[in-house]
Amino acid sequence: MGLLDQGKMLWKARQVQKELKNTEIEAKSNDGLVSIVVNGEMHIKKVELSDEAQQVDKRNLEQALQKTIAEALSRAQAVAAEKTKGVMKDMGMNLPGM
Repeated sequence: MGLLDQGKMLWKARQVQKELKNTEIEAKSNDGLVSIVVNGEMHIKKVELSDEAQQVDKRNLEQALQKTIAEALSRAQAVAAEKTKGVMKDMGMNLPGM
């Protein structure tokens, strides 16, 4: 692989990284009490609780938060895998599941 090809792949990888940083993925709990927004780098950007969340007992709210965060991160992981698939293929890295 030539130096020019390596430079192109590095540029593509950086572009994907920028896209992931700016991509927002939202997940909401089934009951609508919790909303979580993460970016494609799997960083939590926003946590919102509905007004009704104040009337829910602590244990149920904690469970809703945990499930919703897990869902948001899972979706972000899927988005990241999809966006990086092309770069990985260009590098000759055909990984199962990608």
